Amino acid sequence: MTILITGAAGFIGTNLCKTLLEQGKKVVGVDNFLTGSKKNIAFLHSFPSFSFIEMDITDPLSAKKLLSHPIKEIYDLACPTGVDNLIQMPLEMLFASTIGVKNMLDLAEKKQARFLFASSSEVYGDPKITPQTEEYEGNVNPLNPRAAYEEGKRCAESIVAAYCRTRRVDAKIARIFNTYGPFFSEKDTRVIPQFLSQMKNGREPEIFGDGEQKRSFLYIDDLIQGFFLIMNKGEIGQAYNIGSEEAISINDLARMLIQAASKHCSIKHLAQDSLDLHNIRLPSIKKMEKLGWKKTVSLKEGLNKTMRFINEQLN
Repeated sequence: MTILITGAAGFIGTNLCKTLLEQGKKVVGVDNFLTGSKKNIAFLHSFPSFSFIEMDITDPLSAKKLLSHPIKEIYDLACPTGVDNLIQMPLEMLFASTIGVKNMLDLAEKKQARFLFASSSEVYGDPKITPQTEEYEGNVNPLNPRAAYEEGKRCAESIVAAYCRTRRVDAKIARIFNTYGPFFSEKDTRVIPQFLSQMKNGREPEIFGDGEQKRSFLYIDDLIQGFFLIMNKGEIGQAYNIGSEEAISINDLARMLIQAASKHCSIKHLAQDSLDLHNIRLPSIKKMEKLGWKKTVSLKEGLNKTMRFINEQLN
């Protein structure tokens, strides 16, 4: 069985490729390197069952280029992320989440392949309820610059659901909350890789605002196991939150990272970023628990694993 992974050179894509290849699966990776890293996937070429195609899934011919492969599963992860890219790549985000998703669903229909779309907790916008359940409809301003990602993912979910209803495509949706682990890009502006990059370069962790905003963080291995459960056991056309139920303030997260890195530094507070004003994101994971999923890696353990990976890379 051949498995297609779009966004294969990104943080999640690289880890997913690695896990599947170590399981003996045949993997075709796709990326346009808009934000993905060629360095990330270099080691994957040592697996004889891995092949890679540099391409943009928004290209109208993209699905046709893949028709010759015996694809039976598709993990659609392709989309630029990061607060900085909300300003730099809003159209790329929107096109990946609409045209790109349509192209990959067309491919899934033709190949009769199962399909998993990587959505995001961003579909909830600035939530008014906590924790967020899959039934919560969200609080999103479509004219806000952040909407390029939020509304893009919301539209993508609608496209997936429509293909399930009208074309009987076997597709499911994973709503990903904050995730961390090895193979993040050095350019990644998400909070954990940003803190680690700053400390590696001898700088203090920089926090926008007072640092009391709360997030939850899931180690990448637990996310990937969740993907497999959703793909194999999830209900067609349904969305599943996947993340940690344990919230932590950004201040406390910075302190944990300083300790994990054995650093002696303070925290630097900057003016609040107008694109990142959400006070809390926290998932309800009851639907995932019904599939048999649970978090296995604590935040402390996961941060230590991530630090060990960074040190190995530096050495």
